Amino acid sequence: MDIVFNTEGIVPAKRYASWRDAICDVYVNVEVDATKPEEYKGFIRESQFGDVVLTDILLSEQRINRNRQHIARLDKDCYYLHFLQYGSVNVLQHGSTLHSNAARGAIFSATEQYELQVVGEGRAFYLEVPRDQLASRLPRNAIPVSAEINTTQGLGRIAAEFCASLAMESENVKGELRSGLGSQLIDIIALALMAGESDFPALDGSVQRARLRSVQQWIEQHLGEPDLRLERIAHANNMSLRYLHMLFRQCDMSVSDWIWHRRLQRSYDLIARRDGRSITSIAFEHGFNSSSHFSTLFRRKYGIRPRDLSRSD
Repeated sequence: MDIVFNTEGIVPAKRYASWRDAICDVYVNVEVDATKPEEYKGFIRESQFGDVVLTDILLSEQRINRNRQHIARLDKDCYYLHFLQYGSVNVLQHGSTLHSNAARGAIFSATEQYELQVVGEGRAFYLEVPRDQLASRLPRNAIPVSAEINTTQGLGRIAAEFCASLAMESENVKGELRSGLGSQLIDIIALALMAGESDFPALDGSVQRARLRSVQQWIEQHLGEPDLRLERIAHANNMSLRYLHMLFRQCDMSVSDWIWHRRLQRSYDLIARRDGRSITSIAFEHGFNSSSHFSTLFRRKYGIRPRDLSRSD
């Protein structure tokens, strides 16, 4: 993720003033009031996935207010959604107060007045999601002004985990894949909002599809690692081996077969481009530790040898 702002390297006396300027530049115009400005510290790191902006942010205790004058200068129509890694934030909007923490996320509208009360130090992933993109995925009567999302189970947990994975692997995700991941994240958020607190059994099929997609994206980001064991995949995605195998029944393919399938597909694409890299280096880059094994699997799947593809017109 790109570092947008960090109080480190700024003399303590100027940190809070610098932070106030950074908030107004990075987000929409707001008023910021820190509890202890002389002790302020924070940072903002940002990455974009298509229409979704993902921010990793550290906040000291403060209040953030957005009023009618700020809204009048609004240049975008979006929602903000935060998943706290630690700390607590109260979101006051439209006569309601949402209490967010590591177990509950919150979504709120940038086009309505709001107040954020950051209680103590907190760190969170913030998402900026275009309003029309989210609204198009929801029934008209389910489009919120603000809402809480349970991040301890079901689709809320999937959304929070997906968000954390995107932040962690941001530098390794390139090109069109970034836009696709952003769109998938909006899909999951919309499902989480529709599911509410008690409808998870009714949406079990949607939960499993979203969970499978989340796991597949994690695997995609680690395809180049030869020792990509199923135990590690299950552990990294907070599930049992049995549940991992169950998820992949939706693909009519085992987890291991899907991994080799994607490794071969990506290798095929790179070899076909003939960008100057050797076949051996491409194979090793995608998790194969033997060029002969790679050639055997490649020929079995595509009916030609890798070197024949690299020479074809």
